[in-house]
Amino acid sequence: MDHMKQELDRALVNFFENTSEELNKFIQEISVEQLMIAKELILTSEESGGRVHVTGIGKPGHVAEYIASLFSSTGTPAYFLDGTEAIHGSSGQVRSGDIVLSISNSGETEELKKTVETLKKNGASIISVTGKKHSWLAQNSDCLLFAGVENEGDSLNKPPRASILVEVLLLQSLSILLQEEKGITNKEYVKWHPGGKLGQSISACE
Repeated sequence: MDHMKQELDRALVNFFENTSEELNKFIQEISVEQLMIAKELILTSEESGGRVHVTGIGKPGHVAEYIASLFSSTGTPAYFLDGTEAIHGSSGQVRSGDIVLSISNSGETEELKKTVETLKKNGASIISVTGKKHSWLAQNSDCLLFAGVENEGDSLNKPPRASILVEVLLLQSLSILLQEEKGITNKEYVKWHPGGKLGQSISACE
């Protein structure tokens, strides 16, 4: 039992160390220039009545749901687009001039390729979030946001762990740029969060 505990402890220590290393490296190398390009694409689209959609296949799909919610709560209305359902009719929610944030670590997922091809035919602009700079997705997007890691943090180095964290961090950064550009205030924010402790805490400061 002691030996097993030591192995488990070592695995966790390695996970935390590797993840910390990957996150620190990512933060140091993040392209603010590309984030600014993505911000301007979104703002320009909104000025013309365009909307923002966020999509992904598998676990990045869960990231897409969170990011769509985060954007919406901070002044940039965004819609989750199921990457699988998109090629079965849901792509109809995307109109010409809209922006689609497409998340895929490999950038080579077949379902996502079909989705992106369909959305581009609809007239949407694609902002890709991928860990492979030369992937199909990166090459078929209007703006590349690189979110790559070398080590996911475990012995298999396959299950998405660190890659998910950098995808989230990257898109959180974009949400901050948009929020600050629009000058979102606590008064505006509380309109979208009237319930729960969060709404109460903001209201108390008014």
